[in-house]
Amino acid sequence: MIDTRIDLAAGSWRKSSFSDGGGGDCVEIADGIPHTVPVRDSKNPAGPALLIPAPAWSAFVDHIKRV
Repeated sequence: MIDTRIDLAAGSWRKSSFSDGGGGDCVEIADGIPHTVPVRDSKNPAGPALLIPAPAWSAFVDHIKRV
């Protein structure tokens, strides 16, 4: 179970490598949060974030790499 009291400011946020830098649709993920990968809209950093269990995120990324 994911702890919903996670301090998202403690993570190191980075934009998707597919970001064009033009302020368009981008996602950011945070590194450094144990067992969880927070994902948010880069245009709304103060908004909500999805909290994805690390194993599910790894499976998602592995799948995308194969597609």
